[in-house]
Amino acid sequence: MSESSNADVRALRARLDGLTFRDAARLGRKLKQLRTPDPGQLDRLTQQFVSAEALVATRLAAVPTITYPDLPVSDRRDDLAKAIAENQVVVVAGATGSGKTTQLPKICLDLGRGIRGTIGHTQPRRLAARTVAQRIADELATPLGEAVGYAVRFTDQVSDRTLVKLMTDGILLAEIQRDRRLLRYDTLILDEAHERSLNIDFLLGYLRELLPRRPDLKVIVTSATIEPERFAAHFGGAPIVEVSGRTYPVEIRYRPLEITSGAGDDDDPDDPDHEVVRTELRDPTEAIVDAVTELASEPPGDVLVFLSGEREIRDTAEALRVAFDDNTEVLPLYARLPTAEQQKVFQPSRTRRRVVLATNVAETSLTVPGIRYVVDPGTARISRYSRRTKVQRLPIEPISQASAAQRAGRCGRTAPGVCIRLYSEADFDARPRYTDPELLRTNLAAVILQMAALNLGEVEDFPFLDPPDARSIRDGVTLLQELGAFDRDGALTDTGRRLARIPVDPRLGRM
Repeated sequence: MSESSNADVRALRARLDGLTFRDAARLGRKLKQLRTPDPGQLDRLTQQFVSAEALVATRLAAVPTITYPDLPVSDRRDDLAKAIAENQVVVVAGATGSGKTTQLPKICLDLGRGIRGTIGHTQPRRLAARTVAQRIADELATPLGEAVGYAVRFTDQVSDRTLVKLMTDGILLAEIQRDRRLLRYDTLILDEAHERSLNIDFLLGYLRELLPRRPDLKVIVTSATIEPERFAAHFGGAPIVEVSGRTYPVEIRYRPLEITSGAGDDDDPDDPDHEVVRTELRDPTEAIVDAVTELASEPPGDVLVFLSGEREIRDTAEALRVAFDDNTEVLPLYARLPTAEQQKVFQPSRTRRRVVLATNVAETSLTVPGIRYVVDPGTARISRYSRRTKVQRLPIEPISQASAAQRAGRCGRTAPGVCIRLYSEADFDARPRYTDPELLRTNLAAVILQMAALNLGEVEDFPFLDPPDARSIRDGVTLLQELGAFDRDGALTDTGRRLARIPVDPRLGRM
């Protein structure tokens, strides 16, 4: 290689730090492969450098003016910025409503992140990814899809100028197949990690392995105030920044569905003091109507009712519309609802009282404005694998104490609130403190298949926060062998590779 060619290659190598991480990796490889470059090759490569630098300039120009609303997280802005700047991993723990979801990406932008790679921001649910992206775009006064975009299954509003990308954790997991080092990103915010979904547990394990190979990547794990120390310990003692929620006192009222009544005993008419205790069970929908009626006598404010699914929301909405006049607006909120209908929930009404009927998406991921009262029936659909029937089910189950506390915390934001629980205090005390991580209640076949497709090694050796038990792993491997996804030795087959690309249960995929 001539002296002038050497100088040109050195000059190009010095420009790598001014490119996005993806372009720097790609062009860095091309520079390494140059053995005896001719002037034509160098010119073409120089042209590619110019284009890559233009992209960085475009991204820099796309950074909007950043302002912060009056939220509890804004008061800790300097502490958060210092922790993020000085550490590769930071755990942010805070009650819902502290503003961490919407303000953390802006703090990262202020630190100069988001230029050489995108700020990836994961949400456990599609509805949350869309609405949070819209909210951040509105606060930064930019159209959705430019500086702030989002990606959920079947919908993608992201461009080359996108600095903050909201997405479901499943989307990020799927990207690992194409981009093993996640070079598209310079910062990853894993939001609502306390929900411990399968995808979050996967990402926490994968990122722990990846971080030593990506020293330029920052990871921020956000959690409600539920065991943040476990996340910190998982990443080798990462610092925890506590952000308080803005809370007013919340009065808890227990209105159980069981009504106990005493009635004279017909069998013993000579004993007037002897009474039979009868227990009647109220209809859950009637109990919700009664609770909303009870709250009508409280100071003005909107009501949030938690329900376990779409059908329950529709039935309850019908009952409430019959029971109340036009001064009460009933608004459903669930993932399959058209976007325009979802947006109505985020535009508070000045004149009418609103009753919002939501699935547990409103428990942590979304903050519905104007809520002062909560009605909590205490149930949710929780995915469980039945070992006996070998089927993943979605039974309606009592929620944990932590989930109940999250729900109650939804109404103490703007003024003192009231949470009516449609179960007894004894029932609450008997519930488990936390919901089991999804990994411990799911069919592991899909997990094992994805890990094999990504070459992540054995399930037993993967750094899960809560490792699954050996029997569940054996069940999963056996099922995959029956489906032809694994051979007898447990190695991935061509069928298995194709199955791993279909985002459904392996048995459905095989059909």
